[in-house]
Amino acid sequence: MKPKEIAELVYAVGGPGLSHPTDCCVYLVDAGKELVLIDAGAGPGAEAILRNVEALGFDPTGIGHLVATHCHIDHIGGISRIKEATDCMLMGHQLDRDGIELGDRRLTAADLYGIEYWPTKIDMILEGAEENRVLGNLEFHFVATPGHTPGSIAVYLDLEEGRVLFGQDVHGPFSEDWGSDIDEWRRSMEKLLRLDADLLCEGHAGIFRGEDVRDYIESQLRRYRQL
Repeated sequence: MKPKEIAELVYAVGGPGLSHPTDCCVYLVDAGKELVLIDAGAGPGAEAILRNVEALGFDPTGIGHLVATHCHIDHIGGISRIKEATDCMLMGHQLDRDGIELGDRRLTAADLYGIEYWPTKIDMILEGAEENRVLGNLEFHFVATPGHTPGSIAVYLDLEEGRVLFGQDVHGPFSEDWGSDIDEWRRSMEKLLRLDADLLCEGHAGIFRGEDVRDYIESQLRRYRQL
């Protein structure tokens, strides 16, 4: 597989088949004055992610911000390598700060992958239920979506083609080790449904468009109805 354009200004640059089998789906946004990376994979695929950015015609050193959607190793393991290569600013939520900055192997689920994680300081800490930040030429909306982990976040953009939602790990799973809360997750999924996104970029399931966005989120709510 090759890195590809998903929508206007949005690209797939990482994930199984693109960078490394242990990676989550990693997305790139061309925000004009800078590039914004959504998650960083597990670590072994970090260099491949940067090569994919270059293959699309971008300079990887143009990555100005890297968003950690939550503290699991398959999403944050590549942060230290990417920060070293690009000097980008790391963004993450306060409630997942211990996993990202301290590298607790239980919170990061690193033991499940057998991957070493290099703890990294968050440069821009998100704390509220929703925060808006202008990065490059675009306004990014950061929405707290606790449930999978306490500090899980979703990100959305309103572009000419419609609303693009980065909803990493909509599908769960859940564990007491990570501080999961299934009731919080249900409320978070209802919040995502109310955003009425036109395009969903999910953390492992890939891309959903149009009515499939709502159908996918609702299917996950049905899946965990009995928990």
